[in-house]
Formats: sequence, structure tokens, C-alpha cells
Amino acid sequence: MTSGFTQMTWQEGVMILVAFVLLYLAIVKKFEPLLLLPIAFGVLLANLPLAGLMAEPANGQIGGLLYYLYQGVKLGIYPSLIFLGVGAMTDFGPLLSNPISLLLGAAAQLGIYVAFIIASLLNFTPQEAASIAIIGGADGPTAIFLTTRLAPHLLPAIAIAAYSYMALIPLIQPPLMRLLTTKKERETEMKTLREVSKAEKIIFPIVVTVLVCLLLPSVAPLLGCLMLGNLFRESGVVARLSDTVQNALMNIVTIFLGVTVGATAKAETFLSPSTIKIIVLGLIAFAFSTIGGLLLGKLLYWLTKGKVNPLIGSAGVSAVPMAARVSQVEGQKANPANFLLMHAMGPNVAGVIGSAVAAGFLLAMFQ
Repeated sequence: MTSGFTQMTWQEGVMILVAFVLLYLAIVKKFEPLLLLPIAFGVLLANLPLAGLMAEPANGQIGGLLYYLYQGVKLGIYPSLIFLGVGAMTDFGPLLSNPISLLLGAAAQLGIYVAFIIASLLNFTPQEAASIAIIGGADGPTAIFLTTRLAPHLLPAIAIAAYSYMALIPLIQPPLMRLLTTKKERETEMKTLREVSKAEKIIFPIVVTVLVCLLLPSVAPLLGCLMLGNLFRESGVVARLSDTVQNALMNIVTIFLGVTVGATAKAETFLSPSTIKIIVLGLIAFAFSTIGGLLLGKLLYWLTKGKVNPLIGSAGVSAVPMAARVSQVEGQKANPANFLLMHAMGPNVAGVIGSAVAAGFLLAMFQ
């Protein structure tokens, strides 16, 4: 009988250590554990010699278990189902109450285009550059959806970078927020948002689906599922469906998505110079997305004569609701009477739409 110990290469040993580090970050540091833990374990499983969990069918033999589960990633099924659950959990009320949030969500996609330019200069193909750049949207499912269509060979590095930076938002964003805003700006209190009617909340997902999907048909799988989930939530007539997609379906798909994405990080493809470049470019993309939202927030602060706190602009990255919470924490550090969470949720949910639209644009341009 052949032992895996005798067949292990040093590259596989390194990847197993990488899996251990990711497991530590997920379990001990609690960095985005719902996704980082299954991703980390997927990395571990894929790099165990002779296990063959990601083996493709060949010579009449069936493939590995994770190979078949991975088809949900490859075909774009899991990311779309994740968006269905996200839509059911998202309240677009803060966005509807303050439509200017859409501009902040759009500005926070700046990092996508900055990273695309830099990646192109580093001799990545347009398809690879687009896949790397979408990390700046801080939206893991969108990054996976786009990468599987444009540059599937880069999926392991892009997925791990995207989810890692999402988990590190509380560490990455605050220094940029303090660097680009003054204490006076951070102290700004914002007035209470107006109440949004049920009719507005029901009409919104329908109108957005029609308008955006007619403009960018390629984004229909993501945006359509996002808005369907939100309609489940807001209609009030399908509580069982809303509960199912928010909980049972979301949890099941998260497990399959995380483990199989992690399992694509095999030693022979992951340990390469391009992986290091992708991780660095992902950080640049994320930083510039935060900067884009903050700069527009500062402009709005000036235009409204101090009625908009620029900190809510950093929440325009689509990591819901973590980015909004970071805005709230930084605002209260400057002014304990500051309550920015609901104001920041507007740009935050706008960022979800913005990153999906950016992915649709890149897909239409380079597929």
C-alpha cells in the first residue's frame, strides 16, 4: 500500500502550512470564518497526496468528490445562489432613503479600474487583469463569478485574496480613513434617514433588475438573483422562501463554494510569482476602492456644507455589513454621539450593486 507521506512534495507541504495559517485566522482570529474556514480546509484536502478529491474523470474512472461539487463554481451556480441569499438579507431602505449613496457606492469601485490598469502594465492579459481587478469590489462571489469566466486558472489566488481582504477590512480601512479625513469631518453627525415605504422597497428590485439587466445582460445571473432574494424579503408573502434562502440554502452553498474554491489551490498552480502579484494587486485594488469612496465623501461634505460625514464613503465597498460597521466605529471614536451605521449601510448595499455592475461591464468587454 502506498502512503501519502512518501509521495508528498515540498510544494504540497507548503500549501498544507498555508491551509493551517488560514484555519488559524478563521478559528482564532475569527476573520470571515464562515468562508475562510471551508476555503482553508479545501486547500488542505486538495494538497493531500493521492487523495484525488479534485481528480478529473479519466479512463473510465469517476472523478473526485470535490471535482463534481466544483462544477457549481465553474458554471456560476454557487455565486448566484449566494447573491440570492444576500438579497434576502439586505435592506435597501437606507439606499432608497438617501439615493446619493449610489454615487458613493460607484466611487468605491475606483480600485477595480486602478488595479486593471496596473495589472495590464504587468503583462497580465485583459481577461486576467479584469479578474484580478474585481478584488477591489470586496465581493467574493462576484470575484469568483467573473474569474471562472475570464481567467479560471487564477481562481485560487483571486478567491483567497478577495475573501482575505474582506476579512481584514477592520485592519485595512481605518488607517486610510484617518489619513484622508480630518477630525472635524469624522465628527460630523448626520440627521435621521426618512422612513421608506413598503411600496418603494417592492418596486426597487423589480426596476433595478429590468434597467440594469437590459443595459448589461451579462450581469443578469448575479443581479437577478440578488433582487429576487430582496423581493422575497420585502414582498411579505413568501416568508418561508425568504427564510430558506437566508439560512438553509445560504449555509449549504457557502460550504460547497468555500471548500471547492479552496480545493482549486493546488501546489503546482498556486505557488507561482503570479500569485504574489495577484495578492499585492488585490490589496492595491481594495485600498483604492476605499480611497475612492472617501474622496467622494469629502466632496459631498464640502458641497453640503458639512452635512455628509465622509467616513460613510469607505463603506461603498460591498463587504456587507462589515464595512458599514467600520465606518460606525471610526465615527464614534471621533464623536461618541455619532451613529453612522444606517447612513453607511446605504453606500454599503450600493456597493453590492456597483461591484456586480462592474463585473458585468468587464465581462461584456473581455469575454
